[in-house]
Amino acid sequence: MKQIIVNDEFDSLRLDKALSLILSDLSRSKIQHFIEDGLVLINQKIAKSSYKLVEGDEISILDFPNEEYHLEAENIPLDIVFEDEDLLVINKAKGMVVHPGSGVYEHTLANALKFHSNELSSINGEFRPGIVHRLDKDTSGLLVVAKNDYAHKFLQDQLKDHSLSRKYYALVKGIISEEEGKIIAPIGRDKKDRKKMAVDLKNGKEAITYFKVLKRYSDATLIECRLQTGRTHQIRVHMNYIDHPVIGDLVYGSGNKTYYKDGQLLFAHEISFIHPRSKKLMTFDVEMPSYFKEVLDKLS
Repeated sequence: MKQIIVNDEFDSLRLDKALSLILSDLSRSKIQHFIEDGLVLINQKIAKSSYKLVEGDEISILDFPNEEYHLEAENIPLDIVFEDEDLLVINKAKGMVVHPGSGVYEHTLANALKFHSNELSSINGEFRPGIVHRLDKDTSGLLVVAKNDYAHKFLQDQLKDHSLSRKYYALVKGIISEEEGKIIAPIGRDKKDRKKMAVDLKNGKEAITYFKVLKRYSDATLIECRLQTGRTHQIRVHMNYIDHPVIGDLVYGSGNKTYYKDGQLLFAHEISFIHPRSKKLMTFDVEMPSYFKEVLDKLS
């Protein structure tokens, strides 16, 4: 049996749609058949395909009778900033997908983690071993990985109460005149494109981003963002919402692609959390990657 805790990525999605993204080797019709057979439970109760998921729901997937895709260990180098018996802090490379889904079956962080360690939390199922939170494919930087279920739950609680802190560098289009600011704008799934997120003032979930200006260029601003909440694509959606989309962003807004065309210039440079065992505050900070520095050097 697999168990998955629903995060905001799948909040408000139909159960069958979400499972078709998670179990991307199975067709949606086959998944619907398994749900009808009572092989999928939501919070320990038999569910329907049309059930709309809520963040925090526990999906229990009983053993499906058909052969399924299995996560393969891959010897992919990892930039490990810290590791002990409970967790790893990884500096994720730009272009690396965090876990399988949406047609991606290999070369993910999850594949690399499975090769690196036989001890990873099982809370989010076989395809997301140890994955507590995620970064977008083209967002590089720090994330924490749990090596056991106790550590996973402890870190997950910090995500929920916003005590797990993350700071990002972002290069955005245009000149921000304020020295700092706070964006309060709820986020939900884009009603026109379910693969995207959008500010939804009526039905969205609370989303708060703090930012401060680090440097202004001729038509761009380097900022540091701190997340109070952690909605999917939050910084990208919020900066586009205030008409300063992240440069290089191919999905949200009209991010200036003259300076950079290979994905959003967004880098998670700092992460801070309470260690699950020692209960001490731990903070990690890494240098801006070379591809980001090169763009700034050109602008200077």
